[in-house]
Amino acid sequence: MIRTRITEMFGVETPLVMGGMTGVGYAPLVAAVANAGALGFITAHHSQTAEELHKEIQRCRDLTDKPFGVNLTLLPSLNPIPYDEYREAIIESGIKIVETAGRAPVDHLPAFKAAGVKVIHKCTSVRHSVSAVRHGVDVISIDGFECAGHPGEDDIGLIVLLPATADAVDVPIIASGGMADGRSLAAALALGADGVNMGTRFMATQECAIHENVKRKIVENTERDTLLTNRTLRNTSRVARNAISEEVAKIQQDPTKTIDDVRHLVAGVRGRTNVLGAGDTDGGIWTVGQSQGLIHDIPTCKELVANIMRQAEQVLERDARRMASKVPA
Repeated sequence: MIRTRITEMFGVETPLVMGGMTGVGYAPLVAAVANAGALGFITAHHSQTAEELHKEIQRCRDLTDKPFGVNLTLLPSLNPIPYDEYREAIIESGIKIVETAGRAPVDHLPAFKAAGVKVIHKCTSVRHSVSAVRHGVDVISIDGFECAGHPGEDDIGLIVLLPATADAVDVPIIASGGMADGRSLAAALALGADGVNMGTRFMATQECAIHENVKRKIVENTERDTLLTNRTLRNTSRVARNAISEEVAKIQQDPTKTIDDVRHLVAGVRGRTNVLGAGDTDGGIWTVGQSQGLIHDIPTCKELVANIMRQAEQVLERDARRMASKVPA
């Protein structure tokens, strides 16, 4: 049994986390993750209104009595997003764990703190982690360059970013980016983490509601089958390498191109509808991490969590024996 500050703080059986994912983080998968002993997050912005979010939270509660949380990603948008209403729905529903991402949740922290809600904030740099802790977040989820989605603009891999963050803050840390198996967990613990966040790995599970073609593609792909877009826009995204992302990258080789030149290609609805929904893996942009190079099957969430914990314990025990055997008599 591996116990950490994360398992103690959130009352979960394992230090494994499935953070919020657009097009993925719905109640049935989150409940399956929770029932397996890990911590999952419903993605708030899947809901159009606070009432819909209330219903999604209740749907998850109907499927599990284990802890789970809600992800609240704070990003600028052309269409207003009802963040305040989401926050109130989270509090009114009795949720006690929130994962925030994007900008620092400064304007939401007072209400969450007053309601006894613990806040995990996702960061891609040490300096942003320090700032977030100063503002009052309870946990840092640090995203290395390997991660799916937005890895930031510093291009720092997790093997450096994680211990550097551990040196700089005194709150629990969740390692994110490149995490996919028990070796990942053991390594992250050694580098100062209290748990690991896995997105791509949980996409390739039986309970995930994305199309089977996408799951099989993740299994088939290697660590080289991702691509970085929007570099020239200072909004880097790691996505699956496919016909669309290669076209976007080619267009963006010209630094004078703007988001308007690729908007029709990178539209999120296109990826959710054509790819995650219909299974056309070349039908749009979809996010995936380099960890796909470590994914070779599509288990249930229960099987996945059990396998990861078993492997992590074996690795830690093996290394402890290895070190003990070198101690002079």
